[in-house]
Parts: sequence; C-alpha cells; structure tokens
Amino acid sequence: MKIGLARIDDRLIHGQVATVWVKDSNVSRIIVVDDEVAKDEVRSTLLKQVAPPSVKVSVVGVDKMVRVYNNPKYENDRVMLLFTNPFDVEKLIEQGVSIESINIGGISYKEGKVKLNKSNFVNKEEADCFRRLADRGIELDVRGVVNDPKQNMIKLLNENNL
Repeated sequence: MKIGLARIDDRLIHGQVATVWVKDSNVSRIIVVDDEVAKDEVRSTLLKQVAPPSVKVSVVGVDKMVRVYNNPKYENDRVMLLFTNPFDVEKLIEQGVSIESINIGGISYKEGKVKLNKSNFVNKEEADCFRRLADRGIELDVRGVVNDPKQNMIKLLNENNL
C-alpha cells in the first residue's frame, strides 16, 4: 500500500479534503482511521457519502488498518489516511505502518488546548505525541490547504511553550 497522504484533521472528509487534497495526493481511496468513528455507523455512512464518486472510502479502527496495510491485496493501492488525532498515527507506526510525513490540517479547540494557528489547537499530551513522532524522523507539515506555506509543528509548539 502506498500512502499518498496521511492527514490529521478532526473534521475528516470535508470540501478541501474531498476535492483539493484528493487530487493533489493522487489517491483512489480514503481510509479514515479512528476506533470511535469506525464504531459509529451513522458517522461512517455519512463520511462515505461525502467523498467524490471516483474515490472509495473505508472507515476502520487502528488494528484493522494495520491488517489492511499488511494485506498483499492492497499493495498497489494509493491511499489517503485521515486521522482525528496524533495518537492513532503513533499507534499505527508502532505496529509497523510506514508513514514518512503527516499533514496536520485542523485540530479543533477544546478546553485546555493552546492555539497554534488559526486551525490547530493542542494540549500537552498531543504536543508530546507530536514530539515523539518528530523524534522518529517524521515530517510534521502544518497546512490547512494545499497552497498554504508549510509550517513545522515542532516550531509552532516551541513558539507556544508546549
């Protein structure tokens, strides 16, 4: 399996993802990787309906994603992986899924989070997880849309004392 784009965006599939990011990363399948979303039949169905007709959508938990990644049946597929948080990315990598770069597009505000830019808010645990990912040599590309200039997550964390 070739990962054309791994993206953290807690909105998952929305206009920018369904049109611009799909085209830019040249993928034929979007795989939403999230245990909670995979268990939510209504949300899973809605996500499958909002994707472009030319793109298949799957919604799976972390463990199933590892099995799919290792299944030779999918070795020629070029996919986009969508996550709601960095912890699921870390779990996949720990189980042998090769991800070299992560695009961070949007992490919503919740109480206790610090604003990094207009679209991303993180807490200490998320910041620590991003640092662990960076320590593995993974690029952390913060961009909401394809044409935005790339920002480095670690630089943003440092600027915000996280």
